[in-house]
Amino acid sequence: MTTTWFERADTEEQEAVVRWRFDELVRSGYSWGSALRVAKRLDVDLRLAERLIQTGCPTDTALRILL
Repeated sequence: MTTTWFERADTEEQEAVVRWRFDELVRSGYSWGSALRVAKRLDVDLRLAERLIQTGCPTDTALRILL
């Protein structure tokens, strides 16, 4: 998915993408607040965000790397 696609998508589609990203991040171990911050940022690689937590990176450090 590209940011350009996201910008052209309707609001419902945009919300679905952010919701899906949020769910994936929470499942990976992020708190709701942290997951929402990352989910809204389409420039952040979702799989990298997941790998950081899964390999033992503290959430605060992961957020500094990602954001």
